[in-house]
Amino acid sequence: MTIKGGCYCGEIRYEADGEPIMKGECHCRECQYITGGQANDFIAMPAEGFRYTKGNPKQFNRTDIEFAAIREFCPNCGTHVVTRSPAMPQGVIVKVGSLDDTSVFGKPDVVMQTADAPSFHHIPEGVPSFERWPG
Repeated sequence: MTIKGGCYCGEIRYEADGEPIMKGECHCRECQYITGGQANDFIAMPAEGFRYTKGNPKQFNRTDIEFAAIREFCPNCGTHVVTRSPAMPQGVIVKVGSLDDTSVFGKPDVVMQTADAPSFHHIPEGVPSFERWPG
């Protein structure tokens, strides 16, 4: 499977080859900041199959959090395209909203951090969900 995507303004483009490691939805407070208030839908793809085909993203990670993830986003329009997590070095966490074809997501395999979900978040039925990280 190959997925393609990029940012809102078109300055950043990427491709990712391979089978998804995980399709998830996270409701943690950090993801709410990144999405502007909603849950964070993502597809974790194999890192070795991921490449930028246009542009260079800006990176950000918090230095006050142990094992902070690296967020990659367009330096022009600010679209968050991927996350690189120290907890998943073999994967690149691709943001569903940055995909050219969002239908490849389908639905999450797992829902995490539901304890942080505000009342207006929708937790999908029939999907394994966890108050914190599964494990």
